[in-house]
Amino acid sequence: MKLPLIKLIFVFAAMFGLHLSVYAAPDLANGKKIDQEKCYACHAKKSGFGNGDMIYTRSDSKVKNLQNLKTMVARCNTELRLDLFPEDEADVTAFLNKQFYKFK
Repeated sequence: MKLPLIKLIFVFAAMFGLHLSVYAAPDLANGKKIDQEKCYACHAKKSGFGNGDMIYTRSDSKVKNLQNLKTMVARCNTELRLDLFPEDEADVTAFLNKQFYKFK
């Protein structure tokens, strides 16, 4: 019995514990929601001006490229115990990039 290629891919992924949802297109609406619920208040406090978005647009930003942005989102998730799944991190990264950074 021959399996179609797509089924073979899913079988292979399941065998090795890979989650294909991580490779799906990011959900910008979910990224925005997570940013508003889990990131904005902390960033507003950190900025000192009550505006959580200012941390993304400051002139001395530590984020210089897309990989830095991914790393910062992952770091916040880990250090602050935000309990985000990898696909949530990808959604937040994509939202922040589209909204503020605009890296390619």
